[in-house]
Amino acid sequence: MNYDSTELDAVSSDEAINPESNGEFHAAMIDHDPVETQEWRQSLQSVVEQSGADRGRYLLETLKEESEKLGAAPPFTANTAYVNTILAEAEPEYPGDREMERRIKGINRWNAVAMVVRGIKRSKGLGGHLATYASSATLYQVAMMHFFRGKEDGLGGDQIYFQGHGSPGIYAQAFLEGTLSEQKLINFRRELAEGGGLSSYPHPWLMPDFWEFPTVSMGLGPLMSIYQARFNRYLQARGLADTSNSRVWAFLGDGEMDEPESLGAITMGAREHLDNLTWVINCNLQRLDGPVRGNGKIIQELEGIFRGAGWNVIKLLWGSAWDEHFAQDHDGALAKRLMEVVDGQFQKYTVETGEYIRQDFIGDRPELQEFGARLTDDELRKLFFKRGGHDPIKVYAAFHQATHHTGQPTVVLAHTVKGYALGETIAGRNTAHQKKEVEKTALKEMRDRYHLPIPDDHIEEMPFYHPGKESPEVQYLLARRKELHGLVPRRVVRNKPFAKIDEANFEESRKGTGKREVSTTMAFVSILSRMLKDKEFGKLIVPIVPDESRTFGLDPLFSQAGIYSSKGQLYEPVDSASVMYYKESEKGQILQEGISEAGGMSSFVAAGTAYSTHATNTIPFYIYYSMFGFQRIGDLIWANGDARGKGFLLGATYGRTTLNGEGLQHEDGHSILVASTVPNCIAYDPAFAYEVGVIIKDGLRRMYQKDESIFYYITLYNENYVMPPLPEGVEEGILKGLYKYKPAFDPKGKLRVHLFGSGVILQQALKAQEILHKECGIEADVWSATSYSELRRDALECERWNMLHPTEKARIPYISQVLAAEPFPVVSVSDNMKVVADQISRFLPGGFHPLGTDGFGRSEDRKDLRRHFEIDPECVAIAAAYSLCKKGQFPANKVAELIKKLGVNPEKVSAQYA
Repeated sequence: MNYDSTELDAVSSDEAINPESNGEFHAAMIDHDPVETQEWRQSLQSVVEQSGADRGRYLLETLKEESEKLGAAPPFTANTAYVNTILAEAEPEYPGDREMERRIKGINRWNAVAMVVRGIKRSKGLGGHLATYASSATLYQVAMMHFFRGKEDGLGGDQIYFQGHGSPGIYAQAFLEGTLSEQKLINFRRELAEGGGLSSYPHPWLMPDFWEFPTVSMGLGPLMSIYQARFNRYLQARGLADTSNSRVWAFLGDGEMDEPESLGAITMGAREHLDNLTWVINCNLQRLDGPVRGNGKIIQELEGIFRGAGWNVIKLLWGSAWDEHFAQDHDGALAKRLMEVVDGQFQKYTVETGEYIRQDFIGDRPELQEFGARLTDDELRKLFFKRGGHDPIKVYAAFHQATHHTGQPTVVLAHTVKGYALGETIAGRNTAHQKKEVEKTALKEMRDRYHLPIPDDHIEEMPFYHPGKESPEVQYLLARRKELHGLVPRRVVRNKPFAKIDEANFEESRKGTGKREVSTTMAFVSILSRMLKDKEFGKLIVPIVPDESRTFGLDPLFSQAGIYSSKGQLYEPVDSASVMYYKESEKGQILQEGISEAGGMSSFVAAGTAYSTHATNTIPFYIYYSMFGFQRIGDLIWANGDARGKGFLLGATYGRTTLNGEGLQHEDGHSILVASTVPNCIAYDPAFAYEVGVIIKDGLRRMYQKDESIFYYITLYNENYVMPPLPEGVEEGILKGLYKYKPAFDPKGKLRVHLFGSGVILQQALKAQEILHKECGIEADVWSATSYSELRRDALECERWNMLHPTEKARIPYISQVLAAEPFPVVSVSDNMKVVADQISRFLPGGFHPLGTDGFGRSEDRKDLRRHFEIDPECVAIAAAYSLCKKGQFPANKVAELIKKLGVNPEKVSAQYA
């Protein structure tokens, strides 16, 4: 019998359904004429039996419209009954050998437990998780055997976001397949051990031939999977890759859905009709400490959310043993009672006796006495314990419908027990997530259930079990994977490197702008516009913007490249008469993500990893409001590094003092610092157009010719000034992080300092150079410091090599080499926090004085902001004079005179405390 909300509303009872019971009903519904109600129900049943379910749905929708006209519209509910969505009679025949698959699942369960338990015994505190895979083993098993498609035969395969805490089960499967050795399993979570080990969770950086997507940071997997599915459609629409046979799967937890990122973009899935996307939410009703919704029903809550967002929802709640009971539930009493029980109580049922369940669930309710009479206490307990997510027949039916559904993404809400099959001290307990060991009795039960040949006297040693390469189990498993085009998970890199990078793309940036003033943002847009026309890789560029295109001057690209839309453009834009009108197209190249930096970054990850997922070298250029990058979506940026994603992040409107007027929440002086914390992120703070061009060209070379697993962060400013032509011989210095831009006026002067400037603030250093020359007789060389983090990396590598090779000739860091002949004091100045430049302080023996923008930003003009943060020319000059004073080369009273002459208030409050 199939239940929907209409049937529940019409339950024959003098009691109204409690509108606050689970949040499904908004008004009390009382049946004043049960006979008439039954006639309507029988009429609907007759229509469905004779004309099919579609006809029944049409009539119900027609009645709904008519009821609205009559002012008798039914109360809104996005929920259906607490029963399986798919009718038992509608289930497809199971295609596999169930007994064989049961044996394979049992071996995987055992080895997954052994991996964690052995690791804990060997090294206390090592950690690991038992309960998550225990609850989801059947979900993964059915998908592995019948749905997940691999990448062999030249196919793109499926993209699968595995639930991080379930990794032991995935490793166990790979062990059975023969792709992971027993030694690897022994060294689970001990990757530095002899013979190598396995990472705790899915980490492509650590296991580049195995995992594709990092997912254990809760909420990121759901978000990234949506944008991956949309990016697959983008690749198909633009003819860059055939993704027609690729499905995106995301295996998630019900507790994980509380992360804002998990549900924040689900409307996109429906809006873009992503029927290539399937989410499987393992609803074991528990998070780390206790119930997800102890006083509610998380499955009903999620159903309402997803149905409201336009998804196809499949509830996979109860095992096959329930089918006969639902078939006899003619008045809906059983379904009504299941709706009333809250999750905390269902959790209680998993750890209690059948007698307890009988008293609590059935009690003295007359409408449930017939149901109770059909079952012994033991059968009742087993009935509630064997939930839908543990029944292969039900799981297969759900996945089969999900993969054949069109027009919508599908979410499968699978009801399971956390710690299933791990014994009474774990299964369903609040402590299940933290359990690292299993009692001997439970191990024996597991061994016996799956007929594993492990003797009693070895059972507590938890030996790994492999039936042998030629065993029926392994041969069956490999045959299934062969039919599905290869093993999963697998990360396969098949991209071809670029043949060449045309110098013409960067020619304009090298020439300079003459007298014309532009910003580094506009310089970048010019370079990007030229690259989009490149015959070799122009079509592979993926510009990504979070609704700030006009802010960054990217609107000229609307007509040139178009904005991707799966629907094309169904309207005439208001600016259609303009050259730079808002142009949407099915073949559009720009991904305009709306006001969603997280969405933009998810697209960046999808595009930056397309070289491995789809053997396509797409090149993402994600330009965004800098303050809303590392600060807001740093977790996604870190995940991109883990995923070995490539591409360019452009932090536009950068600077604590450059973005004048916007204030504290917008002015960024620290992203360049945070970028340095990501090991494979190459961060630059360029001052000139030619620096931007040199950096991008080298990035393309390293990522798409040398195939390095790195990505770039480049700051872009909105302040205009004249861009000079590329000086001869500075490319190496630009890339290494430092080069001399303007020598001192008098290189033979007795008083000498170096001024390091970054980004737009290099202009302040140039003005300070003049002040020092005219007012103090101090000569200064002005250097462009493009990357303190790259200078630091080089210096640290040299230092490490020298420490480990004390008898060999010492290596000299680049920073030391370029300053060797001129060991003068250094004053650095930038629109960043001082600690950015401080990264190289101990490698500068001549003395170092960093100036920066520590403290909150505020609304002001640039000149006053720079005085506030003490990075204007006058403060730079004072810092330089003071640096010489500390070395005894410039009198203190002269420094005091200079402070007064330049109009700097020595008693002003420090910006970092203001």
